[in-house]
Amino acid sequence: MLDVGAKAPGFTLNDKDGNAVSLSEFKGKKVVLYFYPRDNTPGCTRQACAFAAVYESFRKKDVVIIGISKDSEVSHLKFSEKYNLPFILLSDPGLQVIKMYGVWQEKKLYGKLSMGIIRTTYIIDENGVIEKVMPKVKPDTNALEILEYLGE
Repeated sequence: MLDVGAKAPGFTLNDKDGNAVSLSEFKGKKVVLYFYPRDNTPGCTRQACAFAAVYESFRKKDVVIIGISKDSEVSHLKFSEKYNLPFILLSDPGLQVIKMYGVWQEKKLYGKLSMGIIRTTYIIDENGVIEKVMPKVKPDTNALEILEYLGE
C-alpha cells in the first residue's frame, strides 16, 4: 500500500472503449482512484452505483473518479452500460497498476487463502501526490465518506 505524501505512480491503461487513459491527463484536478475486485459482483456493483449516485457532486468539485480492476475492457463496457456508470473504468488484466499501488494482496475467504484485490481508494491531489489512503473500504459508504472528506 502506498503512503500519504508519496507521489502517485503514473500509469496508462485502457478504458471500457479501448482508449488509453493516463493518470497524468488529470494533473491540476483531484482524482479519486478506487481499486475493486470484479465487475458485476454484489459489493463492487454497490460501490460503483454509490459513486454513480453522487457523481454530480464530484463533478461540481472538478474531481475525477477512476475505478480499476483486472476485468477486461469488454467486461467494463457491459458493467458500465448495465448500471449507467458515468465515470472512468480502467482495465488492468496484467495487474501492473494494481501491484504498483499495493492492492494485490493475500485474502482469506471462507478460510481459504488466495491473492486478490483489496478494495482500496486513493485520493490524489492536483499535483499528483497521494492525499488520503482508504484501505479495505466498505462498498456502500465509500463514495459518501470521500465527499464528506472533501467537504460536501
